[in-house]
Amino acid sequence: MGPEESWRVVEGQRHAIADIVESVEPARWEQPSLCAEWRVRDVVAHLVLGSQRIRAGAIFPAAVRARGNYNRMNRDMAVDHADRPAQVLVAELRQGAASREVPAITNYRNILFDVLVHGQDITVPLGIELAIPHEAGTAAASTVWSTGWPLWTQKRFRGLRFTATDVPWAAGTGQEVRGPIAALLITLAGRSAALDQLEGDGIDNLTSRLPASPHSNQAHRAPR
Repeated sequence: MGPEESWRVVEGQRHAIADIVESVEPARWEQPSLCAEWRVRDVVAHLVLGSQRIRAGAIFPAAVRARGNYNRMNRDMAVDHADRPAQVLVAELRQGAASREVPAITNYRNILFDVLVHGQDITVPLGIELAIPHEAGTAAASTVWSTGWPLWTQKRFRGLRFTATDVPWAAGTGQEVRGPIAALLITLAGRSAALDQLEGDGIDNLTSRLPASPHSNQAHRAPR
């Protein structure tokens, strides 16, 4: 997918997420998301920040406070921004839906992947389906598979081959894991919530490399 198509999907996902979180009761904003140690509220705030041009001068102090830990820095920045009323965060997400600004050290491919995965981080625990377009899911899966720092996806899943059953996409070598591209995307991003949608002789191997998820057994399917 090129930039124009990717940005259109990003905009649509941001609007859809804003509609979803606005519709749920306030208490559900505080429940855990699929992203470890992040509340639904924190993930919404992270998506708001992802629509803004956060310059390196602002990121550097946050990185120092996090002692260079990228994941901790991201979480700290999200938690700080999440300390706002829910209606303010919803308004910010809508206001930035069409934004093509990107924080320092990222690009539109990463924003597409980020929005698709974090949309699932929010909606799966809420039990609400948010569709992932096939082409966008394929592009995002390719992005996460090819990303080195800070994900190191190929290293994490060495010895496994992932094959989509609904689009022509595959990556890796070794024991096979098959399933819908949306489920593969969530899994490659380090979430175990879609394991029940996957099959193949590599499932046990894959499961051992992922954290347990309290949401993996609920009646929710990764969107098509």
